[in-house]
Amino acid sequence: MIDRSNKVRSIISLKDERRLAWLIDPDKVDFLEKIPDLAYAAGVDYFLVGGSLLKNAFMKDLVHFLKQKVNIPVLLFPGSSLQIVPTVDAILFLCLISGRNPDFLIGQHVLAAPLIYHYQIPTISVGYILIDSGKPTSVSYISQTMPIPANKVDIIVATGLAGQYLGMQMLYLEAGSGAENTINAAIVAELKQTLSIPIWVGGGVDSPKKMQEFFNAGADVVVIGTAFEKSPTISFMQHFKDRGI
Repeated sequence: MIDRSNKVRSIISLKDERRLAWLIDPDKVDFLEKIPDLAYAAGVDYFLVGGSLLKNAFMKDLVHFLKQKVNIPVLLFPGSSLQIVPTVDAILFLCLISGRNPDFLIGQHVLAAPLIYHYQIPTISVGYILIDSGKPTSVSYISQTMPIPANKVDIIVATGLAGQYLGMQMLYLEAGSGAENTINAAIVAELKQTLSIPIWVGGGVDSPKKMQEFFNAGADVVVIGTAFEKSPTISFMQHFKDRGI
């Protein structure tokens, strides 16, 4: 069995390193062969694989392809316990702490745990916070939870703190795929001042400017998905490589 623990330790010990993650939904990618060149052009540090709803069995094939073609960690970003893929480098064990649906607080986790144990997949415990983006998103519909209003910064920070005190190894702020409004960078800055765990931010990041705003506010990892799906070209991806480190 391949020892994947070092990769997990490097992810959860991030501190002001400004990493970039590409979230790939297997149902939305029709440019598979281009992914390696595009990823290197953008300086992608992590692949996240998953989605709210998968309509095909392409997920395992996608993970296999990425593992064969690129030397970039592949992390599972599961929408449910049905999306477990044994060969990933690690799984983001997402707990939707912004919602009150028990299925996404513990239910899906109980179903997934025996498979994760059987395949010995390294896990990263993640406090997942959904923030209102101005329109309904797939994740809010599928999870049947309400996002936290974007102007309720005190609630967002309190939720993040609760996740940290519960032992979460990192926090993931999500506006939703193709969000109408991105998360306010001031929210990230407030969380950065309060929390000691890494902060990942995703949803609606469609330009290097928005990415840079999150990094300047203190995000450890910025996650891009829809923007790369809409503009899968080398020239577009290259804009994301300079992060002002």
